[in-house]
Amino acid sequence: MAKPVATRFMIISDTHNFQFGNAETWHGAFRQPVPKVDVLLHAGDLTERGGLNAYKGVLNMLSSIDAELKLVIGGNHDLSLDGNYWRTYMCDDEDPEGMAEHDNAMEIFKGPLAKAAGVTYLEEGLNTFTLKNGAKFTIYTSPYQPEFYHWAFPYERNEDRFNLQHQSAPGVTSIATNPIPDFPSVDIMMTHGPPKDILDWTAHGTVGCENLLRAVSRARPRLYCFGHIHEAYGAKVITWKDDKTLIGAEAIEGQSPQPNIYPDSSKWPISFGKETLMVNAAIMNLQYRPTNAPWLVDLDLPRAE
Repeated sequence: MAKPVATRFMIISDTHNFQFGNAETWHGAFRQPVPKVDVLLHAGDLTERGGLNAYKGVLNMLSSIDAELKLVIGGNHDLSLDGNYWRTYMCDDEDPEGMAEHDNAMEIFKGPLAKAAGVTYLEEGLNTFTLKNGAKFTIYTSPYQPEFYHWAFPYERNEDRFNLQHQSAPGVTSIATNPIPDFPSVDIMMTHGPPKDILDWTAHGTVGCENLLRAVSRARPRLYCFGHIHEAYGAKVITWKDDKTLIGAEAIEGQSPQPNIYPDSSKWPISFGKETLMVNAAIMNLQYRPTNAPWLVDLDLPRAE
């Protein structure tokens, strides 16, 4: 078996129009110069409410981060990145400029401006990447989260985007068009919202998604990153039980909170199939101030054949 390749990730989420220079006002750690990494992961909520100028500002910010690969998804605040939501709720047929905004937003994130910034915008599904260091990984991404005060990328809690019907909880209907595959098909998961009862607490209780918990317990990736719930920022190593037929909370053997030592990098020797490092990487705190640090993680990945 080929020796694994140590690969450095920077993980961020919920930057909400952040630009470098903002963090200093609030004694935050996300400031220049940022460490060079192999891969940058951004788990959504790039902006406050979307907008073409705001999207261009996001690319300007991301362009100054030195990373070979920069993978980005949308979140519930990035309104016009969700075409169905945008056309249904935010504009009408008599507003041609509004109707065109989703297409224009996608052109920003998938066209020359994104390429110049080194950004790859991902929608829901699986993608595989090979890095210059020889590492290869498969990542599952999704910008969707349970319906949340009528923002973008919603689904109802009795709708399951991530599991097939026989894998869904009782009383839940699978609507999955891009279901998450079983272990060992996925190295990394990145969704905007968190799974149930893991880094998802609020003053009103936990708000994560049971369907995501069921899916991640099947997939058992090396790394699972998300954001959305600013106040639940943090990281945990989840240890899985050996019985891979267990699903959801029943599959969890233990949870171990982890410190953030940014700007130094943390190396977790994750046992693939037995452990998953889960990270809520929201940069903004509950008051939408950029007080939180990115997560810098060294992860051993398989070598491309």
